[in-house]
Amino acid sequence: MISKLPILSILTFMLTFWLSPNSQEKKKIIFFGDSITAGYGISLEEAFPNLIQKKIDSLGLNYEVINAGLSGEASAGGLDRIDWILQGKPDIFVLELGGNDGLRGLSIQETEANLKAMIDKVRQAKPSTKILLAGMQIPPNLGQEYTESFRKVFAKVAKDKKVDLIPFLLENVGGEEDLNQSDGIHPNRAGHKIVAETVWMYLEKYVK
Repeated sequence: MISKLPILSILTFMLTFWLSPNSQEKKKIIFFGDSITAGYGISLEEAFPNLIQKKIDSLGLNYEVINAGLSGEASAGGLDRIDWILQGKPDIFVLELGGNDGLRGLSIQETEANLKAMIDKVRQAKPSTKILLAGMQIPPNLGQEYTESFRKVFAKVAKDKKVDLIPFLLENVGGEEDLNQSDGIHPNRAGHKIVAETVWMYLEKYVK
């Protein structure tokens, strides 16, 4: 997958955010993920993290959302760049990585280790950060055994690391033709609205 935004643009955006006076007054929610978080194929404003921001603003809550999604990112890539991201000292961290691992048939053991290592890094950077792990599922192209093992790895990580889990980020969206782009993988605008509703169900208790 090709990144929707150059890495430099993402880093520039985030650095500007962290240094702005307004950002210091608000608590931070970092969405750390791949093309789904980044809003591949649609504008950043239409991606589910920004829809979460609009929900937060409508409720008058003192949180600022940072979209740290990068299209094409696998869990190993996320582990490589997370230290820089965590300089933002998030109050809430939503981890949405691993989907590309499954689509590429990468080692489930490595995916598990990478997800756990990222959670550890978040806690090392700021122990009070609330962590929400987004689960993912993949089509059975690589065989039922791999598909099922991949599905279960997110619940295992959440249990072992004692973090809350969104069982399936694309609940009511995955596999629905009218809610996805032509590739059948990435949600369209309507799909992102449903994803935002799903995420909010689990995120709401942290921000209220």
